[in-house]
Amino acid sequence: MSFFFFFDNNDENTFEDIKHIDEYGNEYWLARELQEVLGYSKWQNFEKVIDKAKEACENSGNVEISHFTDVSKMVESGVADIPVRDIQLSRYACYLIAQNGDPRKETIALAQTYFAVQTRRQELQDQFNQLTEDQRRLAIRSELTEHNKSLVEAAQQAGVKTPQEFAKFQNRGYQGLYGGLGQAEIHKRKGLEKGQKILDHMGSEELAANLFRATQTDAKLRRENIQGKDAANETHYQVGAKVRQTIEELGGTMPEDLPTPEKSIKTLQKEEKERLNSSEQIAMELPLPDK
Repeated sequence: MSFFFFFDNNDENTFEDIKHIDEYGNEYWLARELQEVLGYSKWQNFEKVIDKAKEACENSGNVEISHFTDVSKMVESGVADIPVRDIQLSRYACYLIAQNGDPRKETIALAQTYFAVQTRRQELQDQFNQLTEDQRRLAIRSELTEHNKSLVEAAQQAGVKTPQEFAKFQNRGYQGLYGGLGQAEIHKRKGLEKGQKILDHMGSEELAANLFRATQTDAKLRRENIQGKDAANETHYQVGAKVRQTIEELGGTMPEDLPTPEKSIKTLQKEEKERLNSSEQIAMELPLPDK
């Protein structure tokens, strides 16, 4: 499960620029503005696409009015303003419109990608918000493990070759994020024993900060084709420092000041495995229903 999506900013801005936020903080789009962006010159033609989208919405079990809300706005026409019908669209409604639009239009393909990505991103966020703290730790730690593999590859391409060089590379990232503290200092600050990994003893907030550090360093190394182990180390440090600066600007707690959870990730993984095994055993012992 991935919590980060990458999308071309220019394409994304096309739809972000016409997004509105209501008084309750909910986002929405207006059909007539979307019509123009998607390249439909006539409202009557675009209405047919909207009708197909409404039908698809109903067929999927969703309530149409929750995603397509009729509104009107005043527009200038000669000496007087006249009301013009418009439709307030949810993100899901926009996605359905894009799916039912003319596939020959390049803007339709862009809209399909954008609204699919945004819809999935929100779904994952909603799912993540329902998790317990321990479940969040497990999810982010798993995500970080996968992204660290990609970071290792990017560092190797930049010139970080040996285990010793990679250890220094990783340490510089931690020093940037933790205000000068390296792995050894963080390990000591958390009161960990020899052999215990600091990432296994972080809460979800601290893990998320490190995930952002890893993903952004990976992306920067590749995007700018950074070469040389010293340049790679400096890049990792600067990205870590930038993440730290962002946390500070948002009024957040510095990562080194966040509490260390009582249970390690390994303990949580063991408990989860035991729980699953227990559930399977119970299922096997249940009597089969009579035919």
